[in-house]
Amino acid sequence: MTASEATAVRAGKSQGLTGWSGDDEYFAFREYREFRPRAVIDVLRGISAGVVFRGMVSPAPCAELSARFWASPDRLRRSTEAPSYYLGTYHYHKTTADYLDDSERTAAALDRVLDIPGDPLTAFYGGLAEALAPEGVTVRPAEHGGRRACRALLRSWHGDGRYALDPHEDRSQCTEPQQADFEIQRVVDHQVTALNICLENGDGGRLLVWNIRPDDASKQRLGLHYTGSPYPPQALEGIARQEIDIAPGDVYVFNGTHVHAVEPNTSAGSRRTTLAGIFGFIDDATVVTWT
Repeated sequence: MTASEATAVRAGKSQGLTGWSGDDEYFAFREYREFRPRAVIDVLRGISAGVVFRGMVSPAPCAELSARFWASPDRLRRSTEAPSYYLGTYHYHKTTADYLDDSERTAAALDRVLDIPGDPLTAFYGGLAEALAPEGVTVRPAEHGGRRACRALLRSWHGDGRYALDPHEDRSQCTEPQQADFEIQRVVDHQVTALNICLENGDGGRLLVWNIRPDDASKQRLGLHYTGSPYPPQALEGIARQEIDIAPGDVYVFNGTHVHAVEPNTSAGSRRTTLAGIFGFIDDATVVTWT
């Protein structure tokens, strides 16, 4: 363990939160002005904590996707856990069958919104698949019983407290007992990786990522073993974090096993809307995607 790792872990212990923290090189989010799939692979393989591709998506598709999302009659509102407006579906706290049922039910509506020239989701996963193909790795939606996971989520957080989206991590929800038969549970042996494509964002709305991947002992103490949310702010005091400004067109990818959160917009009437998904290795030759 490096000195920076030891410092971060000690900080977590002092507040009742323990786990793994990376050194400065690992935890420095890289930024590029063009899409570099190899940088995404570094996140997938646990070499770096995250990467941001500034302005990867041009303004026109961002505006079109955002407008279609807000105009969609199929857009739903989520009032619990992580308040949001969304199109698509979450796997969170569902049986495998219920999640796949919801994936099928929402697929047509999602496809109608995403059917634009230069769909950024296709560009992202297509570029990642092309980069991994020489290594014999396939990128595909998660599957079970011949059925496929939802391809993406369009969402806008509307929490009105200290955070628009409370501090949480994405690994715990992938251990949900009701999904023990779902192949995404094999990702917990690797890196659970979050994808977000920013379509619109007002003032504020920063991404916050803490340099801690909580261990099972911390999750058990806090009662978060199967939810991963919310981590109390006092448990995160003294732990290093990244504070990343996000603009429309930015695509950001990070290790979702780290505690992370989203700050609210500070200007009246502004919205933070993203096209998002989760992905990770389930074995040496397969990356699966889901929501």
